[in-house]
Amino acid sequence: MIEMAKKQFKAESKRLLDLMIHSIYTHKEIFLRELISNASDAIDKSYYLSLVDEKISFNKDDFYIRITADKENRTLTIADTGIGMTKEELENNLGTIARSGSLEFKNDNEAKDGVDIIGQFGVGFYSSFMVAEQVTVKSRALNSNEAYMWQSKGAEGYTIEACEKDTVGTEIILNIKQDTEDEKYDEYLDEYRLRNMIKKYSDFIKYPIKMLTKKSKLKEGSEKEYEEYYEDETLNSMVPIWRRNKSELKQEDYENFYMDKHFGFEKPLKSIHASVDGVASYNTILYIPAKAPYDFYTKEFEKGLELYSNGVLIMEKCADLLPDYFSFVQGLVDSADLSLNISRELLQHDRQLKIIAKKIKEKVKSELLAMLQNEREKYEEFYKSFGRQLKYGIYADWGSHKEILQDLLMFYSSTEKTLVSLDEYVSRMKEDQKYIYYATGESVERIDKLPQTEMIMDKGFEILYFTDDVDEFAIKMLMNYKEKEFKSASSSDLGFESDIKEDEKQIEENKALFDFMKEALEGKIKEVKASSRLKSHPVCLASDGELSMEMEKVLSMMPNNQNVKAEKILEINTNHEMFQAIKQAFAGDKDKVKVYANILYNQALLIEY
Repeated sequence: MIEMAKKQFKAESKRLLDLMIHSIYTHKEIFLRELISNASDAIDKSYYLSLVDEKISFNKDDFYIRITADKENRTLTIADTGIGMTKEELENNLGTIARSGSLEFKNDNEAKDGVDIIGQFGVGFYSSFMVAEQVTVKSRALNSNEAYMWQSKGAEGYTIEACEKDTVGTEIILNIKQDTEDEKYDEYLDEYRLRNMIKKYSDFIKYPIKMLTKKSKLKEGSEKEYEEYYEDETLNSMVPIWRRNKSELKQEDYENFYMDKHFGFEKPLKSIHASVDGVASYNTILYIPAKAPYDFYTKEFEKGLELYSNGVLIMEKCADLLPDYFSFVQGLVDSADLSLNISRELLQHDRQLKIIAKKIKEKVKSELLAMLQNEREKYEEFYKSFGRQLKYGIYADWGSHKEILQDLLMFYSSTEKTLVSLDEYVSRMKEDQKYIYYATGESVERIDKLPQTEMIMDKGFEILYFTDDVDEFAIKMLMNYKEKEFKSASSSDLGFESDIKEDEKQIEENKALFDFMKEALEGKIKEVKASSRLKSHPVCLASDGELSMEMEKVLSMMPNNQNVKAEKILEINTNHEMFQAIKQAFAGDKDKVKVYANILYNQALLIEY
């Protein structure tokens, strides 16, 4: 046999091919996605030609892709019934790295409905060298009786010669590498592994991906003996659920897809199906989960939507499609308008991506608002799992997202005894009420017992209960809602003008006593003063300035905290019998006043903390 002369790759060097094989692709398993996508392109071309040339006709069953794994000979074959390649096309498309036959076909022909060519860069084929020590391509072009074989072991070059092939189409035969200590190449000959790779990346290729799979059944007439047989099986779904009309789908279909994709283990609270045409066209299915994943509020959680291009998985987690505050959203986006990089793994930051992300953000917000207004129980279930994330979103980036998120917030209400929105609170505010009042604490039960809330409740004003550590930080960033400022129940000034004069009178009459108590507490507080807010309790702590006592607690638990302290004010109920005892002691036993001052301060701390 005469050995064929080896040809060198035309456009690139050995170094470039080494770069293709070892650097461009993050995961070796990507090779199968690339070869199946190329096979789909080849079938697309045949389909397109059948639309424009009456002499060419195909039946639907004529189009398929076949995967064959031969463990004994260590070969993996990817065969298609597409347009095939001539000798010249093998030379041009495979002999020149980064030349895309698909892209040329696309440019040479006008677009036809239903025809989407996936390939752009012409490098996907060379990903096969990541797992194969030799690659053989046998191809017979449409309307040709001749077939040719292209063969290469990598950057050293390739050969092309005539071969036998009975049908039109292309076969790619990979001689899989031997296992090494670091790499297990045997897995690419394993049926189960191949199934998973196809399901993961190519499940929605629109042509059947077939494989002869091993089955077993009981032998006829036997109750224990099994016999093995092979069955032709289609491994991919082909028609993505997101490309089907909503009218054809039931809620059960969306829930089953959610489970199949392992987006969650419980039924989602909400499914969102949208098809958008415009500057950026895309299809999407989004889900609002019922429960937060166990690692949702940790650094290990990875947000993002699955990203597809024409049904081919490009990224498992595209973080750029979701803002952090909506990171709980699961689902996918499929678009043909995205600019992909050369490896088709990562996304170039382009205008289309930003447009899609903006639209998804708006869609999620509108669906959550609709749920809040029309499916209250469902929204409250969602909020218990993910409300904290919305609050983080308001606090993050210096409050730049507060306009988007403020209408979605909910807090427990002192009057309604349930979660209420800020809009609902403001709609119930009394005519003489200036502020949106809130109180902070570890639980609703603890806040109920806070002495600071007595005066506010006595006036019949509603109080929002903040029980999450992020609540007050978020509200400080929000500052106001519908022109109503927020006011803490622990603030030194609650804004009750009618009580100011009485406070000032008591402060003036007892100035010497209050100054002495302040000195006795040795800098623990900023001021001691009479309180108009207390009715039954003898004492409470109030805060002065932007930093509250609850915020101080949160900051103190953070690593590298700066030991920031809230400015505390000790408020005394001058109508309480305790105060009369202090006044008597101040007249004759100032050491006892020091003891009383520390007891009251510690009591106030116990109530607060």
